[in-house]
Amino acid sequence: MSKHPLLLGLTLLSASLFTGQTFADRTVTDQLGRQVTLPDHVTRVVVLQHQTLNLLVQLHAAEDIVGVLSSWQKQLGPQFARFMPEIGQLATPGDLTQVNIESLLALRPQVVFVANYAPPAMIAQIQQAGIPVVAISLRHDAAGEKKKMNPTMADEEQAYNAGLMEGIRLIGEVVERQPEAEALIHYTFEARKQANAPVADIPQNQRVRVYMANPDLNTYGAGKYTGLMMAHAGALNVAAASVKGARQVSLEQVLEWNPQVIFVQDRYPQVVKQIENDPQWQAIDAVKHHRV
Repeated sequence: MSKHPLLLGLTLLSASLFTGQTFADRTVTDQLGRQVTLPDHVTRVVVLQHQTLNLLVQLHAAEDIVGVLSSWQKQLGPQFARFMPEIGQLATPGDLTQVNIESLLALRPQVVFVANYAPPAMIAQIQQAGIPVVAISLRHDAAGEKKKMNPTMADEEQAYNAGLMEGIRLIGEVVERQPEAEALIHYTFEARKQANAPVADIPQNQRVRVYMANPDLNTYGAGKYTGLMMAHAGALNVAAASVKGARQVSLEQVLEWNPQVIFVQDRYPQVVKQIENDPQWQAIDAVKHHRV
């Protein structure tokens, strides 16, 4: 028996507080199918996945966030700070595929959210430090597809609809915002239904041909949620028939597709200038008619 029970007790208490595991008495299943044990009450969260960061803010859980991914501006755009003004002052102990474990431990998080495609070694490193890790994909995937960035899906609509609901509920459960999660799910699907109704019956051959232009001729094809959003809006993603996931294509392919509208995410303003100023793009219908 220790001659210094008080000192021993304080040491054990400090260790448990450091790892955030003082009262770990509830279990959730993340979107990799992993069982994750969490503290009963979570108030210190690190988010290394941008969609989860976005959803946490919508669930009014920003006050619980003590660290975010370093590429949040690139992934969500600098305007995201309008919804979370304090984000510029938060620590950035890692990103989608890497973590600085010393910086992470200094934040004393009780849980870390990561992307489903975070390297297994990264997840293991965080777990070995005694911190629970919850992986989010916002997809309902078959067993062999859960860890992939560009999965194969039998039914994209079902995979993303079910996965979005599961992901929002999971995040809400972790941060104890279950009512907010249900309200967000209801709003999302009702708003989509209303927006989709006027264009749902447009035949495929009459839909506006659209293309998503990312830097360096990267785009989104089949299996990405962006393509579903285009379909819900009554458009046809020209890349979906021949491109799977997020891929780089050639300018010759884009010229052959000849999209009527080109979308560019607001986080990539330089792409708009490149398209508008490059003579090779001028033959494309969308550029000729100023629909970029």
